[in-house]
Order: sequence, then C-alpha cells, then structure tokens
Amino acid sequence: MTIYHLLKAQAIQNPNAIAITAPERKPLTYSGLRLQIEETVKDLNSMGIGRNDPVAIVLPNGPEMAVAFLAVASGATCAPLNPAYGANEFDFYLSDLNAKALIIHADLNSPAARVAQAHNIPVIELSPILEAEAGVFKLSSDQMVAPTDGDFAQLDDVALVLHTSGTTSRPKIVPLTQTNLCASAKNIGIALELTPKDRCLNVMPFFHIHGLMAAVLSSLAAGASVVCSPGFDLYRFYEWIDEFHPTWYTAVPTMHQAILQRAALSRDIIARCPLRFIRSSSASLPPKVMAQLEEVFNVPVIESYGMTEASHQMASNPLPPRDRKAGSVGIAAGPDVAIMDEERNNLLTEGEIGEIVIRGTNVTQGYQNNPTANEKAFANGWFRTGDQGFIDSDGYLFITGRIKEIINRGGENVAPREVDEALMEHPCVGQAVTFAVPHETLGEDVATAVVLRESSPATEVELREFAFAHLADYKVPSQVVIVDQIPKGPTGKLQRIGLAEKLAYKLKITFVAPRNQLEEILAKLWAEVLRLEQVGIYDNFFALGGDSLQATRLVARVRVAFQIELPLTTIFRSPTIAVQSPIIEEMLLKKQLELTERET
Repeated sequence: MTIYHLLKAQAIQNPNAIAITAPERKPLTYSGLRLQIEETVKDLNSMGIGRNDPVAIVLPNGPEMAVAFLAVASGATCAPLNPAYGANEFDFYLSDLNAKALIIHADLNSPAARVAQAHNIPVIELSPILEAEAGVFKLSSDQMVAPTDGDFAQLDDVALVLHTSGTTSRPKIVPLTQTNLCASAKNIGIALELTPKDRCLNVMPFFHIHGLMAAVLSSLAAGASVVCSPGFDLYRFYEWIDEFHPTWYTAVPTMHQAILQRAALSRDIIARCPLRFIRSSSASLPPKVMAQLEEVFNVPVIESYGMTEASHQMASNPLPPRDRKAGSVGIAAGPDVAIMDEERNNLLTEGEIGEIVIRGTNVTQGYQNNPTANEKAFANGWFRTGDQGFIDSDGYLFITGRIKEIINRGGENVAPREVDEALMEHPCVGQAVTFAVPHETLGEDVATAVVLRESSPATEVELREFAFAHLADYKVPSQVVIVDQIPKGPTGKLQRIGLAEKLAYKLKITFVAPRNQLEEILAKLWAEVLRLEQVGIYDNFFALGGDSLQATRLVARVRVAFQIELPLTTIFRSPTIAVQSPIIEEMLLKKQLELTERET
C-alpha cells in the first residue's frame, strides 16, 4: 500500500468524512484531500519533479504543512525541515539532501529561500487559500524546468527522508519507503484501536516523525480526523480541546508536564470534553507524570516507543483491559523487538539487559549513502537502536537509557533515567534531567538539572539528601542545579548529551572566599588535597575533580587538623565548604562539651 492509494481508498469509502481541520478554518473532507493531493502531484510533475526526487519543505505547523507532506510523499520524496533553522543549517541540509526543489510558504521570509537560490535549487511558493478548506493551497514557481511524465509513487519508492538528530556526530539521512510509512501507520492504528470516530489533536511539529506518523498518517489510515494546530501552545491547548472535542492527543513528556500545570484552571473543559486516551512518545515518561495525567483526565495514558529509523513506532503499552506498566514502553507493536548482547551480537533472554534491536516492514533498510553507518547499525538482520533495556516475563520492554547517555562514573554505570525518576518523587520537583559532566579522575560524574514546581521551594542540598535516601550512593548526583527551564531540542524533547555545555553557566560557581577561620582552614585543606591554588566555600568537591580517594585523604587531614572523625559520607552528602563547616562546627562543639563534662 502507498500513501496515495491508502488515502484514495478512504476517499472512496467515506468521501464526505472530515480528514483534516484546524483552528479558524473549515474542515477538509477525504474527497477534498484526495483532490488536493492529485493536483499537487500534477503541479510538481509540471515543474519537472517526480518519483524519488527529494523535495525540501519549510513550512510552519498547520494544515498546509500536513497536506503538503501527504501530497509530496504521494508523488516524490518529502524532506521536511525545521523552519527555525538558520542559513548555515539550511545550507547543510539542502546540500546533503541534494534537494530537487524547495517548497516554502509564500509569506515566510526564510533564509532557506536565499540558500536554495545560491545552490540553484528551484524555489516553489505555497500559498494557502484561506477561504477554502484547511490545507488547500496553490503552488507557483518562477524557475520552471521541463515537465516530467509523472505518476504516483510505488511501493519501494522513498516517501520521506529525515535526518537523525546528530547530537554527537554528523546527522545521517534516514530514507523511509511508502511501505515503511504505511506499515507504521497501520501498526499505530492497531495499537490505539483507532476508528473513523476518533479525532487527534496534534501539537507536535511536522518536521518530526512523531507528528507526521503518530498524529497525521495513523489517523487518516484509520479514516479518522486530525486537528492540525499551529504547534504546541499551552495557553490555547485547552481552548482547542473545547472547540474540537478530540478523542486523544499525542505529545512528548515535557508537553504533558506543561499541560498538567494548567489543568486545575481547565477542569470544566476536561469534564465536558472527555478524551478516550492520551499518548506519550519520543522520550521516557516519568511514572509520576503518567499517574498525574491519568488522575486529571481520567483516561489511560499510553506510553509508546518510537524512532525515526522505524517510521516512528516500535512498541506501545496496550489499552485497557490489558495492563499498562508505568516505566515500560509496552509490548512490540508492529516490528519484532529483541535484546542483543552489545559485543557478541547474540540475542538475550528475558530480564537480561542489552541493546534493543528491531526488524520489520516499518524499519528503514539503511541510511542513505552511508555504508559505514549501516555496517554499525545492523547486526544479523536486526537494526540496533542504540537504546539499552530489557524485556520482562510478560513481554514488556523497559528502557534503561541511551547507550551513549549511560554515565560511567569511575567504572560504575549510572542510568540517567533512574536518577530522574528518583528525584521526580520529591514533591517540589517538576522536572529532572540527569546528565554526565567531565571529571578529571572519574572520567564522568553525575549532575542533574531540576525545575521546581511553582511555589515549591527546595534547596540543592535538600534534593541531594532526598536522592541519598532513594539511590545507591554512587548514583547520587554530585551536583544538582536548579534552573527555570531545561534547554530542549526543536521538538520539545530533552537532550542529555550536550547539556553540560548548555548549563555550564550554572555548573560554574562564582568564587566566594571563606568568611571565618573554620572555613579558611577547610579551604586550605581542600586546596591541598585537590592541588588547587584556592577554593571557594560554594565550590563542589567533586566538580573540582575530587573522587572517593581524595575524599578519604580529606577526612584524614580533617582528623589531624581538628582531632575529630568526620564520616566519609559527609564529603559525599555535603560537598561544599559552606555546608560542611556547620557540621564540623557542631562536632567540635560536641567534643568541647564532652571534655567539659569529664573535667567536672
């Protein structure tokens, strides 16, 4: 099945059913959608664009972007790009894609058009017809080329190309065929039991696989409808719920957390516009957030597991009456899912931790023009996801973290997600993201960025104490930084890799000199142990390069200097002079009282 034939079948079966709608727009029927797709493919053919020709699309979120994706993918190869990119980024992506053309909004002043012109890439302007139905538009271009004998795409043609995030290396091109996308749309529809009665409210960006597949194509493959919003807008989200009465929405965890923050102000809307379920994907959903969503909306929350290379969905928690397991991304939902030994490439049994691997009709056959990456990505016919996890005895998949994100703290592996979830149990914590920071002797150390709930004060010391009560000592972050918001990627997804650089301004403490004699002595001892010229009272012992061996040395020096036995755990639990000095002062006072009692 191809995208065009899938949508054509729906148009024949239910021509007047609503396919796409949007705020302040008239709804577009399946019959109207089919007509728009056919006209767009005809226009592209007249401009010399046909099957497997990559067409970059730079459009704002909304119905035109959704329909443009469907139409371009029906006759060529769609390559959506983030409209927020700068000129340098557009230069890279348009060149890397070898784009045959660029479609851009007629009223959008984007550097993409100037970059395309510099590369002699034809620019096609999309003009929405606002008085018509949502998603209806016209294409025009001054750079006409010879027409091509067009036809609709075939099963093995590439429908969509997207780049990997490229956090730690050059982004790779992921080609997805008509068969890949249609199989994934069907898998999502089966997992969510979608019917023509359903309506999805989309708040995800359409340059991302999550929005294109989970919201748009899965809905249309089921004969349902989708509300194409201009993007996530917390202050309009509940208005859209009230206006369109969707049966579900799909989002990333950060969006769900924001939605919860305004839920108390929208109880009436939630009550009169009941959902059937809520879906979460693209990042791990903290179990506490899942529980809060289910309590507030009184519907099941379905966490799914997706990635670009699998045309989005790989696993999903099932709907009731089957179990949903908090902390799990569910059971295989389309492709085969297994756990593989990272070194020997053999499949592991239930409960064993290894790399998550997949295979199936929705999985890409390989990265474009990248044999080196393909050699690393595939093993014995399985695609290596780069995620670490295990499958329990019931067949539910649990992700322990990205293999590249696992923190190696002096030989001890720390899964960031486990630390996140422990800190999220604190009543004052709204968000927690754990990440690696460089360490001179340990290699990597653990740090966590925390966003507090409104009117919920908590100190970094208090949060670390809480972590000590819920985690093994070596997993407790040496640094907890409280921030107003955590930097996110363009899709709203939290990215651990690179967070240390983005939060360097928070991790770096301004030097504050000792304020009394005790702090002066401690600062001197610290400087000697850490071999530094000076130490401030708010400097973190471990951030300065300290480790367990140096902590032991510090305890010995404190013993000599003060004739007291400072517990080694104090260094780990109170890693600044400002926090340590009151503890030592109290120990000295207790010692003095004991001596006084003996003398009397």
